[in-house]
Amino acid sequence: ELGAVQARFAELLWQRVPIGSGEVVKLCAEQFGWKKSTTYTVLHKLEEKGLFRNDGGTVKACLTREQFNAGKSEQVISESFGGSLPAFVAAFTAKNDLTAREAEEIRAMIDRFRKA
Repeated sequence: ELGAVQARFAELLWQRVPIGSGEVVKLCAEQFGWKKSTTYTVLHKLEEKGLFRNDGGTVKACLTREQFNAGKSEQVISESFGGSLPAFVAAFTAKNDLTAREAEEIRAMIDRFRKA
């Protein structure tokens, strides 16, 4: 789970990786008003979470945004719905009507995965 500050920083990195760590410091000063030490502290926290790594002065992604979001989704479904995707969909659609387009996209996904 990422806090708001870490999420904003991660988003900034995902849009630019690979990127030199000096450039990251400059961007964070411009975007967030951070000092160099703050940038490296937050980067270290994201490294500990396995999202990014500073490899010889170049920041690289260990997980894509999509991989990270997929992991979060799996965690929510596991913790809140006993690992049941149908239970999650039922809960979601109880308060959120699906558009015809969304329903068709879901059908197409199911068909793709069913054939795999």
